[in-house]
Amino acid sequence: MTLNQSSLFGQIEDLQDLAIIERPIRRSLKTAEEIDKLTVDEDLNDIERAVYLLSSGQDIQRASVVVNLPNLVRQNPAETFRRVVPKVREVLHVAGVEMQLAAAGSFLTILQDDIVLIQTHTHSILQIVLLNLDHRDAAVVSNAWLETLLSAIDALPKETIRQEILGPLVSKAQLSQSVQARMASCRILGKVAGKFESSMLKKELLPLVRSLCQDVEYEVRSCMCRQLENIARGIGVDHTKVMVLPELVELARDEGSTVRLAAFDTTVNLLEMLDNDDRTRIVFPLVKTFCEKCFKADEAVLASLSFQYGRLCHGLSGSFTDEQHLWFLEFYKKLCVLGLHLENGHCESQAYTLELERKYETVRRNCAYNFPAMVLFADPKCFLSELYPTFSSLCHDPEISVRRTAADGFHEVVKLLGPNVHYIHKELVALLQDESLEVLDALLNALQDTLELATSRGEGTGSESKQVNIPDLIPALAAAEQKAAASLRWRVHEKLLQKYACLPRVVSGDQIYFRFLQRMFAIVTTNNVLPVQREAARTLCIFLRYNRKQEQRQEIVGKVVEQLAQGKSYWNRLRYLDLCEIAMDLFSKSYFCKYFLGPALELVNDPVANVRYKLCRMLPRLKASIRLPAEKHLLQQLEFCVRRLLCREKDKDVVCTVRKIVLELDKMDITEPYHKRHERDLLDQKKETEEILLLEMEQLERQPIDGKLTIDKHAEKKRRDSKSGLSVSKSISGSTSGTMPSSSAGKELKKAKLSRSRSLSSHPSTSKMVNAEKTVKVKESGKECGNCPGSGKSSLHPVNGDTLPRSHHFGTTSSSAPPASPASAMPVLIRSNTEHRPSGSKETQPRKLSVQRKSNSFGMQTGRE
Repeated sequence: MTLNQSSLFGQIEDLQDLAIIERPIRRSLKTAEEIDKLTVDEDLNDIERAVYLLSSGQDIQRASVVVNLPNLVRQNPAETFRRVVPKVREVLHVAGVEMQLAAAGSFLTILQDDIVLIQTHTHSILQIVLLNLDHRDAAVVSNAWLETLLSAIDALPKETIRQEILGPLVSKAQLSQSVQARMASCRILGKVAGKFESSMLKKELLPLVRSLCQDVEYEVRSCMCRQLENIARGIGVDHTKVMVLPELVELARDEGSTVRLAAFDTTVNLLEMLDNDDRTRIVFPLVKTFCEKCFKADEAVLASLSFQYGRLCHGLSGSFTDEQHLWFLEFYKKLCVLGLHLENGHCESQAYTLELERKYETVRRNCAYNFPAMVLFADPKCFLSELYPTFSSLCHDPEISVRRTAADGFHEVVKLLGPNVHYIHKELVALLQDESLEVLDALLNALQDTLELATSRGEGTGSESKQVNIPDLIPALAAAEQKAAASLRWRVHEKLLQKYACLPRVVSGDQIYFRFLQRMFAIVTTNNVLPVQREAARTLCIFLRYNRKQEQRQEIVGKVVEQLAQGKSYWNRLRYLDLCEIAMDLFSKSYFCKYFLGPALELVNDPVANVRYKLCRMLPRLKASIRLPAEKHLLQQLEFCVRRLLCREKDKDVVCTVRKIVLELDKMDITEPYHKRHERDLLDQKKETEEILLLEMEQLERQPIDGKLTIDKHAEKKRRDSKSGLSVSKSISGSTSGTMPSSSAGKELKKAKLSRSRSLSSHPSTSKMVNAEKTVKVKESGKECGNCPGSGKSSLHPVNGDTLPRSHHFGTTSSSAPPASPASAMPVLIRSNTEHRPSGSKETQPRKLSVQRKSNSFGMQTGRE
């Protein structure tokens, strides 16, 4: 056989395969008879068509009419209720589940939207709803109609409910009715309790409630017990003690576990309505008996008990004696290790059945969820002796879900412990190093708050540093990032990099430089996930923004330009442009133009069109970062790039984009309102001032002895003045009438002023807060005080950083907040709106130094007295 023949036979076989595939498609087409059955006369109006389809149409056509019923009612309510609704009622007798559900939804829409007059047609609708409550499919259809009725009760007036619903309700609650009907009556009773006054409920409904609470079927008793909360809130506190509480006590002793569980949940929900006497005399013995009975023989109820335990203890704590308080705390400890065998401090699972292990896991997970509430219950001062072993057990639990829940509430425990947060440093490191990424993901939700509070000494530590070194914290953070990077869950990795932007507030700049910066570079240049790369670039910029060593900053910028802007891969060059967008938000215009703008404009010659295209899209922002007339040469460079793109660009997408951008560049200065430009300039001035102070603080840190001597001199002068009995007014008048300070004294005072900001010099800001800061309206502050030595007591002594507590989170706060309020996340340095005056300048009036919060940051402002 030749080659041509073999290829021909192959084509014939392929055609045969196609023919086989087409056969079932042809068989599935409708025949002429079927098409005739589905065809409806076009001359019929909507009402006639609906009646015809309900009478002789197929199921799918009937379902379409039922779904479209609200529209028919809107168009012609009288004819719809006269001709269509009776047909729908007939069809529902033999309809399937899908049509029943569609009808329930349609009637609910009619009742809730008040499409028709309630007095006219509600009777016919409610009759259909009540009729279908007893459908044979109790699990799906009956429940759907019941939900329809319960939702409709909210929209119906009182008289309609009394006439149309309460009458059938009494008959359906009788023992002669089915269990399903009696359970529906229980739920309807709970729903209507909020619609009527307490006198009516007490007279007409409470006898029916008592009857259902004593029903022979435990399902009915349990369902009615769940509704006692609504009944109690409807009849009020006084009637609840007399009529509802005795029924609740009796149900709590019921032989059915589900009934006892319903009684327990309802009791917890009604604690706020009971006084201390009822809680101590009735509720406590009841709950104690319930807990003991469940712990010994009813594991199925323990899950709900453990979930409600925090609310229970919180509600009863004011009525407990010391003995009762201790009993509930010890019982909680037992629940936290339920299903675990403790030997030598280690948790080992016993040989339980799989079902029982799952129940015990749920109990311990609920205990981990309630742990912050139990810390409050036991008093945070007693944490180490009472709850620390329990918390350690939950953080090292063999089940991932338990550890994940403990990690999710870790920051709440940290807040409650306050200055004693060092008790749980080991658990923090353990959760960071957990083998499951789910645990790490839960810990990341509030990692920023957790790390800031965990590394804070708290109050009462004098002038000591606010940061505390946690052993193994840096390796644990690095290992967590490595684990997230090695997994396929890139969203967890992205989230972790976003949270690591808070590290400048937690660890030193050298630790960030040597342990994290190189890793950020590696992620930006080698990672394959774009969101992860961009988040790493953002975190890298934040690390650079708050680095306080000039050599390290220059090395980082050089590395960014070398590896990204001038990188061999166009992908890295695109990431450099992403980094430029981030840098424009974080840095001042002068800093950005000095280090980032030039390499960005050089990419106009990039051989890859995608890079040039992205650069074109960024040109308006790049132009906005240039300050005129000081940086006119940079504007000329940018205009040269635009001309080059217009003249030499060959890629059609880039050409189209650059033409649009040119028009936008021409309109920038005209269309932008003056106040927005002014606000942006003020914010940029603040950023530039902070960057200048970073450089000056670095010089001060290199001369710690000189700075310390300067501060000591001012402190000694203050003590000397106080001993000599000089008043504040006398010192001020003497300083104003004296001669000008020497240049050396001015320099010393400048160093002292800069030293105040050392404790505030490592406040990182996330990108979101930086972007949000642009919208904050900034007001110009008063003039800055001069460097004269007699400018008030506050100017002679540095502000102690420990008196300004750090914030729990990076958040926008009001500018009117007092200085003792938590600090915001944004910057990092002294907020000064004016430049430092030269040391030789004169001051004619005394000045004072005040500390303010402004634009999401600490601010130091000076003003005239």
